[in-house]
Amino acid sequence: MNKSSKCISIGYSLFEEYNGDLNNDGLEDIVLIVKDTKKENIIINRFGEEVDRNRRGIIVLFNKENNYELVVENLNCFSSEDEDGGVYFAPELWINIENKNLKIHYGHGRYGYWEYIFRYDKSDFKLIGYESSENRGPVVINKTSINFLTQKKLILKNTYQNSEYEDEVFDETWHKINIDNLIKLSNINDFDELDMSIF
Repeated sequence: MNKSSKCISIGYSLFEEYNGDLNNDGLEDIVLIVKDTKKENIIINRFGEEVDRNRRGIIVLFNKENNYELVVENLNCFSSEDEDGGVYFAPELWINIENKNLKIHYGHGRYGYWEYIFRYDKSDFKLIGYESSENRGPVVINKTSINFLTQKKLILKNTYQNSEYEDEVFDETWHKINIDNLIKLSNINDFDELDMSIF
């Protein structure tokens, strides 16, 4: 058992592990995606398949050379990977660590993606950015970029969205947003209910 696995709460299992420097100290920190293990949430779906609908969460650990320091623990903020995606599969969750930023990325195949960008500040990770792309197959319909530090939002709208054979030409629209306090990772109850359209 590695050191990071000892930081997982009882009743949860390790789903995925990511490594990268999140506080610019030259050491590889750890981000754990964990999953609840309640038996009652293992069900038979509408296709007759057994699926695990237990929710997932996130644990962020800073590397202190000889041990790991718990920074954030939010154990139920992500839905299950086995959620019903309707006519398409459920969005795929993965983590990227780039330039001290913790990026929580949802990929939805031909429908696009959305990504939440967090940075460590005063004992928590705070939401500093948001990126999304609304697609129809290979065609990008709209892109949205929000910078919560500068309080600006950019919307790009494809003027040729009805044809996949036209070069993409985007109209740019800038908006000023208002936010008094940055959203903390530890305070997010459910990423599925995190509405970025209000900004």
